[in-house]
Amino acid sequence: MRGGLGISVIVVGTLLAAAKGVVGATTVTMGLIALPAMLRFGYDPRLAAGTVAATATLAQIFPPATVLVLLGDQLGNAYQAAQLSKGVFAPRSVNVSDLFAGALLPGFALVALYLIYVTAVAILRPKAAPPIPPDGDAPRGLALAQRLIAVLIAPVALILAVLGSILGGVATPTEAASIGAVGALLLAIRKAGLKGLIVPVIEKTTQITSMIFLILIGATMFSLVFRALGGDVMVNNALTNLPGGADGAILVVMLAMFLLGFVMDAFEIIFVVVPIVGPALLTMPGVDPVWLGIMMAMNLQTSYMHPPLGPTLFYLRGVAPPEITTRHIYVGIIPFVLIQLLALVVLWFAPGLATHLPHALYGR
Repeated sequence: MRGGLGISVIVVGTLLAAAKGVVGATTVTMGLIALPAMLRFGYDPRLAAGTVAATATLAQIFPPATVLVLLGDQLGNAYQAAQLSKGVFAPRSVNVSDLFAGALLPGFALVALYLIYVTAVAILRPKAAPPIPPDGDAPRGLALAQRLIAVLIAPVALILAVLGSILGGVATPTEAASIGAVGALLLAIRKAGLKGLIVPVIEKTTQITSMIFLILIGATMFSLVFRALGGDVMVNNALTNLPGGADGAILVVMLAMFLLGFVMDAFEIIFVVVPIVGPALLTMPGVDPVWLGIMMAMNLQTSYMHPPLGPTLFYLRGVAPPEITTRHIYVGIIPFVLIQLLALVVLWFAPGLATHLPHALYGR
């Protein structure tokens, strides 16, 4: 069918996002495997590049996304500070598990919007997403099902083990992370062997962990100085006095975070902006911390795609075939950024997408 390969790329990218939680790894994998295939079968380079880039950023909204982990920590601190400022000395908590549960339905809704867009392009512009020529040697029926099960059973089992243990309350996110790490290591050893695997993995893990902690240390120092100079009071007064009450304040913060994404990394925004605006927003009536966290996460997801900083664009540029130009990538992601903004609007008017599952699982 027309657009079938694009739909397959989105489905596979969703599975990779749930298995990895890191945009860079997902982008490189999809860029090396899916992008050349889409070009080989005649897909429009802009559609192919945009689909791969947008699908890779799903790793920042689907659990166990690193953005959700860090955002859950910072938002939990902000929620407790907001309750203490209102005289609640036995504050309720919001944690990473809440955000993981809250992100599932909005994440699948975003995937659905991607699928609708690719299907619409295939219908309206058939040459941009042509069907793959039939392959007489390709497995069909029961043989295809057996092959799919053989390929998918290990990664899907790993995803279910990690997310199931968190959402079911069996393990904390930290404990579940160890399950995922050991499971992924065993799968990699089974496929590629132990030789040459451990050292690169340790090096990359150390680099990412060091980067996050350096940002955390710098952001904490900034926040302490900012608070010492009365900046948090100024921000609180500014947000409180905005027209529109809580809605107006959240809208301004969302716009500020979207614009900051052009020049700042998502981790930096989480560690610098959320501790400042979080307590002020969460003291306002009717603001659910899980809903606010998922709104922020989906907003930050766009920062991975829009220039000039968008890391996904640089990752994809580094592994894309020569026929894919930088212009193809930058133009191709525009519709998907607009789709993500549309998803934010949908979540704004339907907060139950983010709050229903955490309330059902944890009664929050």
